[in-house]
Amino acid sequence: QVQLVESGGGSVQSGGSLRLTCLMTGVIDSVGYWGWFRQVPGKEREGVAAIDYNGETTIADSLKGRFTVSQSYAKDTIYLQIENLAPEDTAMYYCAASSLASMPGINPPILASDFHFWGQGTQVTVSS
Repeated sequence: QVQLVESGGGSVQSGGSLRLTCLMTGVIDSVGYWGWFRQVPGKEREGVAAIDYNGETTIADSLKGRFTVSQSYAKDTIYLQIENLAPEDTAMYYCAASSLASMPGINPPILASDFHFWGQGTQVTVSS
């Protein structure tokens, strides 16, 4: 089992930045890759970014240039750096972990159905 706890959300103005943190505990070695997702009430959960055990990353096409995902050396913490925030970034942001194996040289997918462990989320609210 893997437990995930997100932090770092908050209320910011347009143009600001945030760094979200996901602390993982449990059987971390069982995880092949991690992801960030976001969801607005009434809409489907959207894949934001993923990073695998080898450090390969994937960012959703519409978010490239503003979102960066990284991990700690110990691989027990992953981060989501968001720059130039806009009101449309307002959402609950979730951290997730997948038991599927990472594939060297292949960017990890950010499909919600591939992820087996989820955090409770951290709210990001951006005002114009």
